[in-house]
Amino acid sequence: MASDIFLLNISGQDKPGLTATLTDVLAAYNAKILDIGQANIHDTLSLGIMFQIKSGKKSSGVLKDLLFKSYELGLTAKFKPISLNDYEKWVSLQGKDRYIVTILGENLEAKSISEVTKVVSDKDLNIDAIKRLTGRTSLVHKSDYPRACIQLSVRGGIDTKSEITAKFMQISKDLDVDIAFQEDNMYRRNRRLVCFDMDSTLIQTEVIDELAVLAGVGAEVKAITESAMQGEIDFNQSFKQRMKLLKGLSEDVLKDVAINLPITKGARRLIDTLKSYGFKTAILSGGFTYFGNYLQKELGIDYVFANQLEIKDGLLTGNYLGEIVDGNKKAEYLREIAKQEGINISQTIAVGDGANDLPMLNLAGLGIAFHAKPKVKDNAQSAISSIGLDGVLYLLGYHDRHIDLVSE
Repeated sequence: MASDIFLLNISGQDKPGLTATLTDVLAAYNAKILDIGQANIHDTLSLGIMFQIKSGKKSSGVLKDLLFKSYELGLTAKFKPISLNDYEKWVSLQGKDRYIVTILGENLEAKSISEVTKVVSDKDLNIDAIKRLTGRTSLVHKSDYPRACIQLSVRGGIDTKSEITAKFMQISKDLDVDIAFQEDNMYRRNRRLVCFDMDSTLIQTEVIDELAVLAGVGAEVKAITESAMQGEIDFNQSFKQRMKLLKGLSEDVLKDVAINLPITKGARRLIDTLKSYGFKTAILSGGFTYFGNYLQKELGIDYVFANQLEIKDGLLTGNYLGEIVDGNKKAEYLREIAKQEGINISQTIAVGDGANDLPMLNLAGLGIAFHAKPKVKDNAQSAISSIGLDGVLYLLGYHDRHIDLVSE
């Protein structure tokens, strides 16, 4: 029995029951639904239904009834006949690789979206869906934490992921917007472990620099720290140099520094949400366990691995206990935690800002350079530089309504 395929496009003012009413018409003609999708922007509906129906009287009858019902509802209806050949070509695309492009910033300008979608088009990728992940923004009341994010679901084949990532990174630099490009596979949708660097990531300071100021050697230690974070000198060497300069500092100052740690904007929102949805979290730091343990209690972190200060007679000796937690050690701890928790390494996320974070950023299923040094951003999988630490949630595909539900 011959059949016809049509794509019905409905647009107009949204109201309850529209989809039910229109599909009821199709049901009366025993139409087969091949695809359906709906979007709503500012109470304006855009509904698409692709359906198959027997040729002849039923075919013409259903079109007439749908047009009449749409008119009654105050909607605009358009039909497009689809050939069987075109339909089968469309079906064949479903085996193509899928990717997620996330565009994130304080505000999103049309230029940013235009440049990103040009890259997508140039690579012959098809945009299947566009979704806004952040809440609606008031034009009257100024937000104290502006943020905007959209997510593009794209499909197609690419030769090398690095080429398209490089193009997005250049747009990011030119337009001051964050762009993440991820494969849309089972691991992206099932991340289970997030590991954080501490200093200048989870907190907005380098603790060792603060201790150095209190010890009267601030300038010397800060210069060494900066050189190490830029990757100019070996981390272990720099760590030993800085530790020696802290010799004689009183243990009493550690508590005062800990309770005044400036926790990064968005960190509490991020970790509360991760905990609510069953994620494991860890601090993997080249800093000190004293402060990592404080943050563990303050934020509810599951694991802490950092360097342990040696203290004798209430004073820092200038030495440390155990192995130095450098970049390679961070990656090793990430792997160990994942194994202990029964988590595939592709289900892990690592977040950091310094050169010593690169080993874990590159090992994790998703490595995120957070307000990072140029060398780190250039070598990481993804970067967040425009908003706070809760930007990680948007890269995971969470909408504000999923996030804010946790704090209610």
